[in-house]
Amino acid sequence: MTTATDRRQNSGFYVMLVLLVLMSVGPIVLMLITSLRLNVDIMSDNSSLLFVPTLRNYEQVLCDLLWYEPKDIARCDPTFGRALSNSLFIASIATVVTLVLGCMAAYAIVRFRFVGRGGLSLTTLLLRMVPPAVLLVPVFGIWTFQFCIGDQCAAGTHWGIILVYVAMNLPFVIWILQSFIVQVPIQLEEAARIDGAGPFRTFFLIVLPLIKPGLAAAAIFTFRIAWNEFLLANALADRKTRTVPVTIVNSLTEYNIDWGVIMATGMLLAIPPILFTLLASRQIITGMTAGAVKG
Repeated sequence: MTTATDRRQNSGFYVMLVLLVLMSVGPIVLMLITSLRLNVDIMSDNSSLLFVPTLRNYEQVLCDLLWYEPKDIARCDPTFGRALSNSLFIASIATVVTLVLGCMAAYAIVRFRFVGRGGLSLTTLLLRMVPPAVLLVPVFGIWTFQFCIGDQCAAGTHWGIILVYVAMNLPFVIWILQSFIVQVPIQLEEAARIDGAGPFRTFFLIVLPLIKPGLAAAAIFTFRIAWNEFLLANALADRKTRTVPVTIVNSLTEYNIDWGVIMATGMLLAIPPILFTLLASRQIITGMTAGAVKG
């Protein structure tokens, strides 16, 4: 039988669970509600939770990407569409380059024997602890005045921002992939070499398929960092290469703050990393359950 003490403990557990859910979902729900209201209603003294929802804020943000011409919009600003394409391009390329370099470096650290291998593994993790704010001034100076190809310097270009994100995320990717590569039996690679497979063929056909969960976890981490990063992108990007976080902050002025448009932009900003996380997490589940069912 359930005692009074057990019931109190269960009720306390459910209360804490409800509070955690409200703390996690509450800001997102509030942002969604605000994005469906006009700025006049948001700033009104008589505003309440009962209102007529509208998609005008989303139409204003996506006006240059929609297949129809939105009504009640005086001027279509293509800033968000350009920023969205910049964020998708920069985050995707940075994730792919970081994974390619990271998995190769992690494999070399785990499988090859050389002087300083243990120190190199620890150094890669220590480099990730350096805050991006410390790198802001030196990176901006080097990217603006020294790191140039012809007349084009790295500052204000897509590849300049991508290189910074690769360098920033590479140490953690190397560190996390090492733990997955260690678990791959060395006998599988030796058998592949006996069958005539070269080093690259062994790596791509034997090792990579077995560390899919690690690659998916590293991809989620890298993509989210590159997608949400603001400080370095704000310093290195120009008008044509601004990402969505930089665009949101630049829309805040001391004379006018359109909270409805800002919240709509924030909701749209959250969609790509959520979709990417859901797609990548399937690889994690597939890798964890592979071989669990006896054929």
